[in-house]
Amino acid sequence: MAEVYGSDCYSPREIAERIETVGVAKANLPLLSMFALGVLAGGFIGIGALFATIVFSDSELGFALTRVLAGVVFSVGLILVVVAGAELFTGNNLLVMAWVARRINTRRLLLNFAVVYAGNFIGAVGLAAIVALSGYAQMSNGEVGRTALVIASAKVALPFGEAFFRGVMCNMLVCLAVWIAMAGRTVTDKILAIVFPIATFVAAGFEHSIANMYFISLGGFLHADIGIAGMLVNLVPVTLGNLVGGAGMVGLVYHIIYRRNPPAVKP
Repeated sequence: MAEVYGSDCYSPREIAERIETVGVAKANLPLLSMFALGVLAGGFIGIGALFATIVFSDSELGFALTRVLAGVVFSVGLILVVVAGAELFTGNNLLVMAWVARRINTRRLLLNFAVVYAGNFIGAVGLAAIVALSGYAQMSNGEVGRTALVIASAKVALPFGEAFFRGVMCNMLVCLAVWIAMAGRTVTDKILAIVFPIATFVAAGFEHSIANMYFISLGGFLHADIGIAGMLVNLVPVTLGNLVGGAGMVGLVYHIIYRRNPPAVKP
């Protein structure tokens, strides 16, 4: 495939190589650093979610504008992950590129997924607890809290299949956001690359496992009738869908296109 020359961003082939190399570095992080960065990412995504909830609580904006604007402000979560630095399970699904290239083994891949997912959970639930104690739910005469409860209840009520396919679509877009952010050479490039795919998945109502850790736990802290079992009803299918959408529909596809037969390195 012909490459585009003279561009101020990395080409798709260069992005594939960079993501593969970054995947090796991520898989070999010390466990404590990996976990701590996972906690940060869970909190960062929660920050985007709490910002989006404020927008959702304004019933005067209209359906489409509300959802698009909520998606734009939610993108602050992935911006913080990418620019400030953190380890997010859904974005780390792209480690599959380093795995299929045999640059990391299965143990390293699964260990990263497990440690980062656990860190994300602690960060997202911890932030939700702090937010619940902060009086955030009382904003706009309690409308923000009511909206948070509606969001949490709707998520745990999703049928398994619907939650799974919403998870597929969500992480396809999240990993594409990470992919095109890797094309950028400046912070501005990365922010602009992230906003539109993330706004798309939020506006369309797709499901992000780490965001849902925050949304559902916040609903529980605000006294919704949601327990651990209710959270798992959502997180299991959504997490599986996120894996298919991110690792399968982005990581594996781009590996086949650009890295299955990488060009020989010139001496």
